[in-house]
Amino acid sequence: MKAIVYTKYGPPDVLQLKEVKKPSPKENEILVKVKATTVTMGDIRSRSFTVPLSVWLPARIIMGLRRPKKSILGLELSGEVESVGKDVKLFKAGDQIFAASQVGYGAYAEYKCLPEDGPVSIKPNNLSYGEAAAIPIGARTALFYLRKADIQRGGKILVYGASGSVGSYAVQIAKYFGAKVTGVCSTANVELVKSLGADKVIDYTSEDFSRDGETYDVIFEAVNKSVFSACMKSLKKDGTYLNIAKPLPGVRMLWTKLTTGKKLILSQNSPETPEALNFLKKLVEAGKLEVVIDRYFAFEEIVQAHKYVEKGHKKGNVVITMENIMGNPDG
Repeated sequence: MKAIVYTKYGPPDVLQLKEVKKPSPKENEILVKVKATTVTMGDIRSRSFTVPLSVWLPARIIMGLRRPKKSILGLELSGEVESVGKDVKLFKAGDQIFAASQVGYGAYAEYKCLPEDGPVSIKPNNLSYGEAAAIPIGARTALFYLRKADIQRGGKILVYGASGSVGSYAVQIAKYFGAKVTGVCSTANVELVKSLGADKVIDYTSEDFSRDGETYDVIFEAVNKSVFSACMKSLKKDGTYLNIAKPLPGVRMLWTKLTTGKKLILSQNSPETPEALNFLKKLVEAGKLEVVIDRYFAFEEIVQAHKYVEKGHKKGNVVITMENIMGNPDG
């Protein structure tokens, strides 16, 4: 089968299209013919090995000291089940699915094996393969953190980075939970964030959210670009600060945890179970959750796609298609 392979850390050009052995499903696995995948910031960090200095050594040990241990990236996908292992009961050949492949990576390939009890679910019936592929990481992450924060109906939440993949989902899911949502984004994305249901949108290029006197029950940092002291100024005394991109607390964060009643929840992985995807599927099919797609790239254009995402200005998600699905209603 064809796959995008990288054998060393570096710029997008380290990604190469190669022929590799097609996998066979184990007894508890399904074999999926991949229809679409995405380029996430997780893929970017893994490819370039751009991680915080505080976790450099453990990350290098886990991912590979001299070269990547797992040579095929790709954290989420959608596709069709081609075959199943003998113990599989939840899926059958022909099922259309979407899934996260966060543990083993490997979605940048024509085929991928997945455990049937992992984060995999039947694809929403009102989405294309390309749209469905853009849910399992961003939306699942947003849902995981919002549940951690226990956002309440009528509660006030600020989402910093509201136009990105996780941020765009966080705005919508928080609204579904009944929160009053303020989104922070750049000028170009103000109308997009409004269209997703945000009650208020702040353009960070012309306004500092921490200076308007507003305070929030939850501050959701989706891109790790806000100033922590500004967030603390705008967070209620018993509020919750979420940062999906920062794995370890800095000195100010530790001091805040020791001296205040504010809760700080930093980077964690979502549970590797199907529950969140099943929940998100229902939201999508009920018209409560929209998938924001910035651009589609063909599989052979993976290097260009990585270069685009690496600039840090994408809106929502960037999708990679295994075939040209733009004019195909089944795509």
